[in-house]
Amino acid sequence: MDEVIKIINDLKAGTIKPIYFLMGEEPYYIDKLTEYIENTILTEEEKGFNQTIIYGRDTTIEDVISNSKRYPMMAERQVVVVREAQELSRTIDKLEAYAENPQLTTVLVFAYKYKTLDKRKKLVKLIAKHGVLFESKKMYDNQVGAWINKLLQGRGYLIEPKANAMLVEFLGNDLSRISNELEKLQIILPKGHTISANDIEYNIGFSKDFNVFELQNAIGSKNQLKAYQIAQYFAENPKDNPMVVTVSLVFSFFVKILKYHGLKDKNPKTVAPILGVSPFFMKDYDLALRNYPMKKVSSIIASLRDIDVKSKGVGANALPSHDLLKEMLVSIFS
Repeated sequence: MDEVIKIINDLKAGTIKPIYFLMGEEPYYIDKLTEYIENTILTEEEKGFNQTIIYGRDTTIEDVISNSKRYPMMAERQVVVVREAQELSRTIDKLEAYAENPQLTTVLVFAYKYKTLDKRKKLVKLIAKHGVLFESKKMYDNQVGAWINKLLQGRGYLIEPKANAMLVEFLGNDLSRISNELEKLQIILPKGHTISANDIEYNIGFSKDFNVFELQNAIGSKNQLKAYQIAQYFAENPKDNPMVVTVSLVFSFFVKILKYHGLKDKNPKTVAPILGVSPFFMKDYDLALRNYPMKKVSSIIASLRDIDVKSKGVGANALPSHDLLKEMLVSIFS
């Protein structure tokens, strides 16, 4: 995010490069930077003649270069944006000659999603020399919570730890989807509001009481009644709670508990980053640590592996979710 802020600050300060090659596995920042350049480099009056949007699947590198070599009309610059530029990956090396001597009155933007250029190639060095080469890397799941906090602070909101965890649990590291859901909340909630689990449930549709996050808490605290109630809800709503996902997340929970058992230093501030969880939730992991000795955790992990295989239809004659969920909880609580 720091690199994104630097690029935007440079643009605001008038330090505008002739090439912006935005690439990588995480499309969120590529989209945001592309959008920012489209919206700010030219005035609305200038865009009509001087802003060109091209799609990779509908063009060639030669056409992109031809458009980029044109001079602006009644403006200081023109902007050429190549969306879905990864469609040009097979011929992208043909950009080399242009990158060596780019048109200084053109701002050429490549939105090159889900892929990266080979950094050993001359093209990469030329783009870095004359323009901006930005790689948008996929964020790890354990980094997303902090990203949500920072994003909301910038927009004038706060979020409760549980609500934050719900978003990460249900949306993973899909930053674009998380941002879109938060934008919906911003329309409904006043600035300065602290987003709660209730806000998430009522406005986004994730149940605050019947989700994998609450299932983990019930399992960790050995609250069998609650765990079976959640399992019943999952069995009745299989589309919203796929068995494969449920088993995977419970498996991950116990792997963290096993890792926690193996740590000599059990200081919550030290343990939280190692486990990849928020310090706010360490009390739940502490409780699970006391409730499940290491030997039991190892046994549970082995059982969950078997259930995971069965949930994928291997050697189980397609057992219904209800039976698999019951088997999972029996193996945990027995």
